[in-house]
Amino acid sequence: MPPFIETEEKSSNLISRKVKEEIDRHPDHRHPLYLGTWKRSIPYVDVDFARDDMDEPHLKRKHTILREHPEVEKLYGTDIRTLYVTILITVIQLSISYVFGQRVVAAPWYVFLLVAYFVGGTLTSMIGVIIHEACHCLVFKQKWVNRYVGLLANVALPVPIAQSFRRYHIEHHTWQGVEGMDPDLPLEWEKSLIRGNAFSKFLWVMIYPIMYVVRGAVMQSDRNLTPSKWELINVAFTICTDTLIQRFCGWKGLLYLLLSLWFGYSLHPGAAHFIQEHYTFDDGQETYSYYGILNIPLMNIGYHNEHHDFQKIPWSNLPSLRSLASDYYDKLAYHTSWIMVHWKFITQPNVGPQSRVIRSYSDFKKGRSILGKMRQYDLRKKQEAAAIAAIVDNKQ
Repeated sequence: MPPFIETEEKSSNLISRKVKEEIDRHPDHRHPLYLGTWKRSIPYVDVDFARDDMDEPHLKRKHTILREHPEVEKLYGTDIRTLYVTILITVIQLSISYVFGQRVVAAPWYVFLLVAYFVGGTLTSMIGVIIHEACHCLVFKQKWVNRYVGLLANVALPVPIAQSFRRYHIEHHTWQGVEGMDPDLPLEWEKSLIRGNAFSKFLWVMIYPIMYVVRGAVMQSDRNLTPSKWELINVAFTICTDTLIQRFCGWKGLLYLLLSLWFGYSLHPGAAHFIQEHYTFDDGQETYSYYGILNIPLMNIGYHNEHHDFQKIPWSNLPSLRSLASDYYDKLAYHTSWIMVHWKFITQPNVGPQSRVIRSYSDFKKGRSILGKMRQYDLRKKQEAAAIAAIVDNKQ
């Protein structure tokens, strides 16, 4: 056979292999864990957030997990026990407020502060989880009923939070990391002023309750947004409840609730999830879960990768999701101590408010445009698996 014929055959085989490799290659190069190729932003080395050129990872990881574990959908639903926890916490907080406000027990100031931190701060952190569950409609199926659960949870918070949180938290899920659209991203002055200085970061953590409100206000101003009907209802409702609490529990009782809010959303183990969730401790990974014992009282709020991937799963089923899809979640970096999250964030100079990842709207849309190709890829893989199974059955 002439040599040039052999060369043509080898070339043809090489082309065939390349075509097959191209067909077998997943449309998104981050598959299956959807970790990016970007490097995390380090204070004093970098001046801005880390930048990604793809969409956020959660929607695609959800599709990938569902293809291999369709039984995950059985975990979708609501959990009425969230309402019972809401009522219990509200009764406890108002009772403590009454005890301190009406001086039922003559407690010194340090006892007042300790109870506000350890009891009130923990219960306030739990209220935050409840408001979060309600905003995702994971307490009742009806949207409007979940709004009322949010208002009920807000009774023990002297600041109207529930409905504004719902509005901006849903936007955070929709536009995670998209600059100018994700309300969870630190503001320009936060990253440029604080950087990696330990004392500055300590103060920043202490004023985090204020920053959560300020970011929403800044986004409202930048995008010319006005308060929604439910946000106005929340304000009026909170004014009424605060007035009643002051009337029956006194100013000291109202102060107890305010301190509980401050402690529970600042330097408290239960508030460390604000840092744990999206501040980057590793290259390429923008969301982190926490798997520790405090998930028990804090209603599994630490399961953040799981929650972002599957927003229809209530808090009580998130550990089951991790067990079902352990081949994914156990391969991602995660935290095991909220105390150490705060400690590392504050003391290590290579992490700070700028330790987040952002993407442009156009890069986000470019990444999302791959979803159609992913569906075709998944369909082709299902067909191939069915064909192989049929061959095996025929041989048997």
